[in-house]
Amino acid sequence: MKLFDNTEVAFSLKSDSQLERAYFLFKMIQNEPMVRIGSAVTNFALKAHLPIEGLIRSTVFDHFCGGVTEEDCLPVIEKMYSEGNVYSVLDYSVEGKDEEASFDDALQKILKILDFCEEKKSIPFAVFKPTGFGRFALYQKITEKKSLTTKEQEEWNRVEARFHKACKTAQEKNVPILIDAEESWMQDAADALIEDLMETYNKDKAIVFNTLQMYRHDRMDYLKKVYAKAQEKGYHIGMKVVRGAYMEKERERAEEKGYRSPICDTKKDTDDNYDAAIKFIMEHPKMALFAGTHNENSSYLLMELANKYQIEKNDKRMWFGQLFGMSDHISFNLAREGYNVAKYLPFGPVRDVMPYLIRRAEENTSVAGQTSRELNLLTTERKRRKL
Repeated sequence: MKLFDNTEVAFSLKSDSQLERAYFLFKMIQNEPMVRIGSAVTNFALKAHLPIEGLIRSTVFDHFCGGVTEEDCLPVIEKMYSEGNVYSVLDYSVEGKDEEASFDDALQKILKILDFCEEKKSIPFAVFKPTGFGRFALYQKITEKKSLTTKEQEEWNRVEARFHKACKTAQEKNVPILIDAEESWMQDAADALIEDLMETYNKDKAIVFNTLQMYRHDRMDYLKKVYAKAQEKGYHIGMKVVRGAYMEKERERAEEKGYRSPICDTKKDTDDNYDAAIKFIMEHPKMALFAGTHNENSSYLLMELANKYQIEKNDKRMWFGQLFGMSDHISFNLAREGYNVAKYLPFGPVRDVMPYLIRRAEENTSVAGQTSRELNLLTTERKRRKL
């Protein structure tokens, strides 16, 4: 039996009723029209303030999220850690807020999570999105190299101050912090800022991690450029490597605006690009890797690379990461073998987390084989348990 085929280990933390709920959910997600209709109906119901939060909470929310608050998530976190040796990354998944007050709130949320991380061995990282700390349009304007007005410059100074506050606190508490990637047309501004943060806070080890979306064909060149700069200036690099989450949006905008799409032409190109990135990071000193992947082949490759370069399975410079509610067959089997594995555990008010959940459902529908693989594994385990 191959490592990731062991469903008994994969679903050991799920009760029979949780297993049945997971099976039901992925059956629904497999149906593309159902996902489209369900997303539209849910959006409408939430906007119309219809009382459906209880239904959402007991189905899709509880499967893909840890809870409404950090405290809510603790039973899930402790169970995964004590019974499955799997860590958690608390991800405050509220999207699309655009006011200064909400950016300040997001910073306070991250500082609180950093306190949690310092207290609890089971939560090794903090994480935030650049647009949690500042307006998308502002990042976009800087990425497009347009001049900022005095007011906008002051606003950007506040954005930088929030980043610095989060990363300085992370360094003081010795807790690494992951900064997610977003759409390509705002990313250059975030990248430049994160490079400065790495230079400031990654002198002794990787505390600040940027994120590379490897469905972008320019990211390997960017990775090499960042590494050369870090070597020259003498600091460590932290990189979370993912395939990417905004493919449809990226392609549509490129077509609409008449520029070459930043997305790789084929799924194979993306897979090759992803594997090239993890090889590069594992081959070079002073680099730390958080490999966010639901891909079995990339996971096997990383295990081979660790073996090749004699990196211990539990070396804190190498992590595997998956989303909560998905790819348990990778997470729990890797953890059982002694590797560092963390689940991204989204949380937040049900209403505010819905855009995240809808994107998860749509992604599962569009990624070839993702849902059918989950269903096959769940079916195998249901048979094993004679459900």
